Amino acid sequence: MTIIPRSGTGPGSITPDGSPVEYYTLLKPRGEAELVAEVVPRGGSVLELGAGVGRVTHALLEHGFEVVAVDESAEMLAHVRGARTVQARVQDLRLERRFDAVMLGSYLVNTSDEDGRRALLSACARHVAPGGAVLIEWTPPETHDARRPGQGRTDGDMTVTLAALEAAGPDQFNATMRYTHRDRVWTQSFTSRRLTDEDLRAALAECGLRLDRFLTEDRSWALAVPGLS
Repeated sequence: MTIIPRSGTGPGSITPDGSPVEYYTLLKPRGEAELVAEVVPRGGSVLELGAGVGRVTHALLEHGFEVVAVDESAEMLAHVRGARTVQARVQDLRLERRFDAVMLGSYLVNTSDEDGRRALLSACARHVAPGGAVLIEWTPPETHDARRPGQGRTDGDMTVTLAALEAAGPDQFNATMRYTHRDRVWTQSFTSRRLTDEDLRAALAECGLRLDRFLTEDRSWALAVPGLS
């Protein structure tokens, strides 16, 4: 099959980047709020970039954080409850305030657009408070290299499968994910850039951030802090 990045299929609304809104409303948090709680005191402020339908937003609120949820899709943000929402491209965001924590999830940092990655990380840097934390969800190189068509997982009546994979240039691939829930099926296609630890470290440094450590055993969440020293 020919993969068309930033496209999606299936019932309900599909956002411009190919995300199926109905599918994302079915997903549950996977411990992201607990990661924030490890580095930010209860009651702290969190800027969630690429918040989508509020899967993580609502868990953060339950943990006692003040949350501002940002997404470019009005259809996604319509599902967010209890938090201030801002419809905007993350790259263009300028809220003129800083937060105890900034979250950049959904593997957005693995974009194949170098300028886009710089803009995403710059948005993180200009919104994090001195002494604050930036939490970044990424695909570590060992995980990126292990991707194979047909891989997947099942969680109850939800199934996620890597339906197609093709090279898209040096260190990047196009992929199509297939999501099923009972009798509903969605697809989402995207391009992912392979980043090494040093690539991530250098990209952060360019924006005034320093890679501090990885927060999860699989290294999929990185913690960055302001400053280069």
